[in-house]
Amino acid sequence: MARYKPYDYSQSMMMPVSLQDQLIPGTLEFAIHYLVDNNLDLLVLDSRFSNDDTGRPAYDPRVLLKVVLLAYSRGIIHSRKIERACGENVTFMALACGQIDPYSDIGPLHPAVPCYFLKTGAI
Repeated sequence: MARYKPYDYSQSMMMPVSLQDQLIPGTLEFAIHYLVDNNLDLLVLDSRFSNDDTGRPAYDPRVLLKVVLLAYSRGIIHSRKIERACGENVTFMALACGQIDPYSDIGPLHPAVPCYFLKTGAI
């Protein structure tokens, strides 16, 4: 009779992941990360948030912009698919710093991305 290793889907696994280590120099995601952090003036996006006194703190527009740019580069243009990528794909998790999950975080920003580039003349 054949013998097989036992398996148990109810077991837990701890898999530590360094988000910074996922952004490897020379890759598109690293380039997006570097350019957004170091070369773009995001004051246009800051004006979209008015939660200085009330409401929960907003996600940094740089983080959201990085995620949306990576998604667009991979042909992902729908908010819910971007949200799903942030929960399933470690590269998206790294750019999002593991913060993005609700649909409402990506939805309002991603239509503003092309407008940002048109207003700033970055394209």
